[in-house]
Amino acid sequence: MLEKIQIEGAVEGKLEALKQSLGNMGKVAIAFSSGVDSTFLLKVAHEVLGEGAIAITAQSCSFPGRELEEAKKFCQQEGIRQIVVPFDELEVQGFRENPPNRCYLCKKAFLSLVKDAAAEQGAAYVAEGSNVDDEGDYRPGMQAVAELGIQSPLRNAGLMKQEIRFLSRQLGLPTWEKPSFACLSSRFPYGEEITKEKLAMVEQAEDLLLSMGFSQVRVRIHGRMARIELLPEDFARLIQEERRKQAVKALTSWGFSYVSMDLTGYRTGSMNELL
Repeated sequence: MLEKIQIEGAVEGKLEALKQSLGNMGKVAIAFSSGVDSTFLLKVAHEVLGEGAIAITAQSCSFPGRELEEAKKFCQQEGIRQIVVPFDELEVQGFRENPPNRCYLCKKAFLSLVKDAAAEQGAAYVAEGSNVDDEGDYRPGMQAVAELGIQSPLRNAGLMKQEIRFLSRQLGLPTWEKPSFACLSSRFPYGEEITKEKLAMVEQAEDLLLSMGFSQVRVRIHGRMARIELLPEDFARLIQEERRKQAVKALTSWGFSYVSMDLTGYRTGSMNELL
């Protein structure tokens, strides 16, 4: 019990540090994707700054429509001003070719748009939702964050993913148990061209699996082959005959020639394993 109290006390201390940091900004634009981290950051920023917290969300082909709708719904429910910025990442030089620094190219272009939108609203600061755990993976987008002077309040407060989920639950946020998400472009092997058609194929396939009740899914695309990643405990449910046939029929109708399941199971950044 004492250990639990000490842990919760440490998390509460980090929350206070986060609030103080946001309060010092006065007015801030949050790059908001409706994910676990950015939802928590936006909620706390709105509690601290009120109308001084603005959400800026991308509308792009790498950002699923379901996530955009969730972002809009949250801002409406919370009374938070939201600006939706159209963003065509396929027009960013070098992005389509999908080099290992693809995330850097995309994030720098998008966050530059966010900075411009923030300046128009009189917000001197732009913040994004990376946390301490993000420091341990290959994340070239963090270079863009540093170059553009974007704030990372969660990381600066020392907050880890599980702590953010814990605090999100305390705040009553629906995202406290939301599965991790990354943009649809992360489903392509480096060097394989990213197209609007293939992004739509991936989005449809993942939407189908989510509608079947699978919570943590990735559909990686290799040419015209779909490589499905699920939690190992969900393997049996997917290969149940009726569900398996439904998935194969749907994915092939959307343009996939082959449908496979990765026996290693879901893991973040599986496309980085060959780097």
